[in-house]
Amino acid sequence: MAAYVGLTKPRVIELLLLTTVPVMFAAEGGVPALGLVVATVVGGALSAGSASALNCVWDRDIDEQMRRTRRRALPRHIVSPVAATIFGVVLGVLATVILLVWVNALSAGLALAAEAFYLVVYTIWLKRRTTQNIVWGGLAGCFPALIGWTAVTGELAWPPVVLFAVVFFWTPPHTWALALRYRDDYAGVDVPMLPVVAPPAVVGRQIVLYTWATVATSFLLWPVAGTGLVYIVAATLLGAVFIAEAHRLWAKSRQTENPALMDPMRLFHVSNLYLALLFVAVAVDPLLG
Repeated sequence: MAAYVGLTKPRVIELLLLTTVPVMFAAEGGVPALGLVVATVVGGALSAGSASALNCVWDRDIDEQMRRTRRRALPRHIVSPVAATIFGVVLGVLATVILLVWVNALSAGLALAAEAFYLVVYTIWLKRRTTQNIVWGGLAGCFPALIGWTAVTGELAWPPVVLFAVVFFWTPPHTWALALRYRDDYAGVDVPMLPVVAPPAVVGRQIVLYTWATVATSFLLWPVAGTGLVYIVAATLLGAVFIAEAHRLWAKSRQTENPALMDPMRLFHVSNLYLALLFVAVAVDPLLG
């Protein structure tokens, strides 16, 4: 059972749900119906778990060679590729049914599109072919903001599009920091992540640019959604910390090419904290406003 749960990448699911539920509060302008939140969370979790399981099936050859992934169920041959495929497909079907029946067709369609995009566009097409793999492949992780909003309102609007863009710009610095730490792993399996094919200083500069874009985009929610003081203060303080850490990593990358001395995981963890607290502010702002 633990092996099958591991196939769903629970930490990724946690992050995706963290960008879903707060948007539901923003869409409602308060506390959304509990039943709707539960259905959206369960459907979203199953959809993300399905995409992750099928990703594990496709990437099992390189996962077996990388330190970060070699302990997963497929490289250890605890679960067979056929069983994992069936598991992933079943989760995807259940997710679609739950969202279709207890949420709405638009949310179900968006979840299905995100799953297909992650598996086909990112995993199969981009990941092993281009340094821009995570930039465009990361679009799949932006869909929860849209799903959370449409679950409540039944339609798209500009506020979730802004939050979609925030996650889009946030994904490269978050992922490239991790890729700097495991650069040799990616190089060993010929996955052309940017830190594999570009000098650390170039990666550091790109991280800074995308971080500034993330923070700048986060402020667009103020005029678009009419957010209050809670969100504005949170976006300012969190953005300042995120930008400072990105510049710290860039400065380190110009001094050394040793990932251990750069400590890229520090930015990785800061980026997680940034996104989590920013979306918490999205949820809290209408409650206090």
